Amino acid sequence: QVQLVESGGGLVQEGGSLRLSCTASGSIVGLRAMGWYRQPPGKQREEVATVSVSGTTNYADDVKGRFTISRDIAKNTVYLQMDSLKPEDTAAYYCKASSFHEPVVGPYWGQGTQVTVSS
Repeated sequence: QVQLVESGGGLVQEGGSLRLSCTASGSIVGLRAMGWYRQPPGKQREEVATVSVSGTTNYADDVKGRFTISRDIAKNTVYLQMDSLKPEDTAAYYCKASSFHEPVVGPYWGQGTQVTVSS
């Protein structure tokens, strides 16, 4: 089992910045990637950014150039730096840990953290 604890959400004005953190604990050896997903009100959950165990990153088109995913391996923590925030970035943001052994093991989800961008 892997436990994910997120933090860093909040209310920010358009153009502002926030940094989300996700710390993993438990059986993290078998993880192949971690990432951030978001679910806007009334919409489906969507991928925002991911980072693989090798360090390869991927971003959704609408956040490229504004969001940066990074990791601190020693702290088992993944960050999402969000700059130039827009009202359409408003959503519940979730951390996800993907396993090499899915679906038998994982994926794992955090509890979510709310990001609200006011215009």
